[in-house]
Amino acid sequence: MIRDFRDDDMERVLDIWLRASQQAHAFIDADFWRQRLQDMRDVYLPAAASRVVESDGCISGFYSLHDGALAALFVAPECQGRGLGSHLLSDAKIHLPMLELAVYSANAGAVAFYQRHGFEVLEEREDEHTGHPEKRMGWMARPVACGCS
Repeated sequence: MIRDFRDDDMERVLDIWLRASQQAHAFIDADFWRQRLQDMRDVYLPAAASRVVESDGCISGFYSLHDGALAALFVAPECQGRGLGSHLLSDAKIHLPMLELAVYSANAGAVAFYQRHGFEVLEEREDEHTGHPEKRMGWMARPVACGCS
């Protein structure tokens, strides 16, 4: 079940974000992510519209939308490979007709995941926080033909 984020989800979501960030971004020092944990708690998550995927009372992933961007999509490392990321992304697409995101170029698995789901690379740039190259990617819903004449 995918549902809206609640305040009591905060600790589990932060745990997923930290562990998944460190796993997916091994090319960035793990301390970088730990140092951003408080900002995630106090700034980023409260400013975003977030939804979680929950099964039997356990949250296994989440996404956050902010200003028309997919600001975050993370699945707990032990739950990856089960299609949860695809379900979360499909849910995000329901809420906005276009999405943009930034993903580190070195995170080839994530780049391929987003491309499989219809995202295209819009530009390559340097991430202002880490100096690592990243891709800005975008997706737009295709109009549905009505079959009218």
